[in-house]
Amino acid sequence: MVSRALFLSVWLALCSVAGGASINGGAFAAAADDSAGTQALGQAAGFSHPEVAPGTCSTCHDGMTATGMSANHPATTASCDTCHSTASWIEQPLNNAPVWRAVRYGAEHSTQASGREAGVLIQSAGETWRQIRNGPITLYGGLVLILVPIAIGLFYQWKGPLQLHGQPTGRLVQRFSYWERLIHWSVAITFVVLAVTGILLLFGRSLLIPLIGHAAFAWFAQVAKNLHNLVGPLFIVSVACMFVMFVRDNVWHGIDWQWLKKAPQVLSGKAHVPSGKYNAAEKGWFWGGVAFLGLVVGISGLILDFPNFDQTRATMQIANIVHGVGALIFIAASLGHIYMGTIGTEGAYQAMRTGYVDETWAKEHHEIWFDEVKS
Repeated sequence: MVSRALFLSVWLALCSVAGGASINGGAFAAAADDSAGTQALGQAAGFSHPEVAPGTCSTCHDGMTATGMSANHPATTASCDTCHSTASWIEQPLNNAPVWRAVRYGAEHSTQASGREAGVLIQSAGETWRQIRNGPITLYGGLVLILVPIAIGLFYQWKGPLQLHGQPTGRLVQRFSYWERLIHWSVAITFVVLAVTGILLLFGRSLLIPLIGHAAFAWFAQVAKNLHNLVGPLFIVSVACMFVMFVRDNVWHGIDWQWLKKAPQVLSGKAHVPSGKYNAAEKGWFWGGVAFLGLVVGISGLILDFPNFDQTRATMQIANIVHGVGALIFIAASLGHIYMGTIGTEGAYQAMRTGYVDETWAKEHHEIWFDEVKS
């Protein structure tokens, strides 16, 4: 009797100090181990209580003497040893829920494959990425690409093109060199290719499949994907060359603030503010569009274009969202630039096509630059 009482005292003391191990998952989770914490799925529980009678676990593991059931333990009235033994954790027969619960948790498990995240079978964050990409990005991005052209068209119908006030003199002045035009058109052509293929990849499933069917869209999507991936690096190189070549004339000056203050009057032809080779709006496009957005879509595009650099899935998903949002803003803003450089301003397209403008055009649009050239 004394030896049995002594044994029970020692056993209870050990329970209060060491407790039991636990396994999160399965039909029932094992009791938590006070000293080691929660163990990973599939490890042995290792209670080391060989002389404990069946059905008596709760006498020690009651949440006070030793840790009891964890907060996320499935509700049950069964005793602990229904699923747990003093040596190991017993799976409930034919119950795979614990396995898939652990898989969806995103933890990395053992595998023969090599590479980052090779042991992660399912990454649940991918579903979050899919919902963002097919939800707000597609919805609001599509609305922007519809509303911006409509707004530009309404403005054109209301105001018409920005025309010259004076008569052309017939005397031409060089505005762009051959290399400036070459770099500009390199950026423009690659940008248009990327914009068209990107829109096809983002909205094609919703817009084209109902019209041309799955088989034809699969062919279009494959061509668009490969073309997008190949032209992307060319666009980045072209943008870098444009930045180096055009940055000197796009430095901000005090006169540019005056141009911004009177921008509505200037754009409608009711006011005139002298400017250098590029006005405030053109400098805004250069820094905000070419430099900043070009950098954003360029870096994120390279991450997506070259997954062989061992990026994680989370990195690829973030890059895809950043790339999509940045590209949609880039495309929408470029529509304003294209409008002003073609039908929106008389003589602007000829300047970039031939490199020359009439002196009247130069004086009315970029008077400071014209004076510098003439001097």
